[in-house]
Amino acid sequence: MSFRNLSLDPKILQAVQEAGYTEPTPIQTAAIPPILAGSDLIGIAQTGTGKTAAFTLPILTKLAAVVGAGGQRGTRALVLAPTRELVLQIEENVRIYGKHLPLRVATVFGGVGEHPQINALRAGTNLIIACPGRLLDLMGRRCADFSGLQYLVLDEADRMLDMGFLPSIRQIVRQLPSKRQTLLFSATLSKEIEVLTHEFQRAPKLVQIGRRSNPAETVTQLVYEVPKHLKPALLVHLLRDPGMNMVLVFSRMKHSADRIARNLEEKGIRTATLHSNRSQNQRLRALKDFKSSAVRVLVATDIAARGIDVDGISHVVNYDFPMHAEDYVHRIGRTGRAHAVGDAISFVTPEDYGELRSLERFIGRGIVRKKAEGFNYGVAQPSDFAASQQRQPRSHASPSRPQPRSGGGASHGGQRSSGNRSHGNRNFRPSGLQGRR
Repeated sequence: MSFRNLSLDPKILQAVQEAGYTEPTPIQTAAIPPILAGSDLIGIAQTGTGKTAAFTLPILTKLAAVVGAGGQRGTRALVLAPTRELVLQIEENVRIYGKHLPLRVATVFGGVGEHPQINALRAGTNLIIACPGRLLDLMGRRCADFSGLQYLVLDEADRMLDMGFLPSIRQIVRQLPSKRQTLLFSATLSKEIEVLTHEFQRAPKLVQIGRRSNPAETVTQLVYEVPKHLKPALLVHLLRDPGMNMVLVFSRMKHSADRIARNLEEKGIRTATLHSNRSQNQRLRALKDFKSSAVRVLVATDIAARGIDVDGISHVVNYDFPMHAEDYVHRIGRTGRAHAVGDAISFVTPEDYGELRSLERFIGRGIVRKKAEGFNYGVAQPSDFAASQQRQPRSHASPSRPQPRSGGGASHGGQRSSGNRSHGNRNFRPSGLQGRR
């Protein structure tokens, strides 16, 4: 199968070829034809398999006929995503694939000035990519006209439809034309959330590549059982390995991410942080420094797992074990992308054993336990350790899950890397248009 067999617009095919891609990925091969045929669709595939291109390429093909015929006014397509960095990543992909089209694209998200976004909405920009919070705010102020909308996409659908975003999504959808094509994409989609999709779709086709709970097969998964007070020292110990050259560390809480980063910096390890308390410029700078190897380690909170798309990540470290199995899948999917190999290391304390057992049931297999060679596990806990940690109560309502916001939009996560396909991962083999994830 090649992209020429997928009935894409010639100008889009030209852009795809110029980007250096020849073969579509399985999710693209399976999803593009029914989308072009006008079907609603639920697309499920592992991270790193090119889901963004699976929905942007057919939508751009459909828009090409409209903008090419001079019908350039009116918003025809709306893509909703949970994080501002994911919005920017999708926008970058759209501009790459649609660079030969007279297409007008705009983004809408919080944390930046709203006037350019208001102008884009009022002008009827062809394709809008938005976070629901800021978009809902601007829609409430009558800044948007979606009367001619034909295509709606919910990216990261499981997170978009969870209890944090569902009310906002419902409010937005109620103001859209009922006659439209609706697409939902994600790496994971629970049966409970799948039921909710019937509110927004008509007889959707289900395209599923692999098991919906599977992490990427090219990722080696390891568990290090460690007392909580030794996690900082164990991370520093592991980072002595020069093979850990581009490391993404996940923390459950924002203050913990800052503390981890400070400790690493004190040990001479260049580190950046990415969480919701950082400004937009700070987050963009952190990602830029990470991608350029100006810093070796990026410490991020859970929400960032749904948006970080950086080629070449050698290791993901779950410094704080995730409470939700779906978050684990998304976290470790930041490495081993596009058929490259990578390593996922999880620190597990005695308090995490319940979540670890739940995760292993979810993914259908056990995870290898490992001891760090040369590391002293016998160091006693300092008397002031508990107070210094400012321990948060453990709850299954993850503190990092987004909540509806009246104007700011969801504002966490990561940004798409550039179209340059240089990879630092070992044994990288290009195989189709990855788009992202």
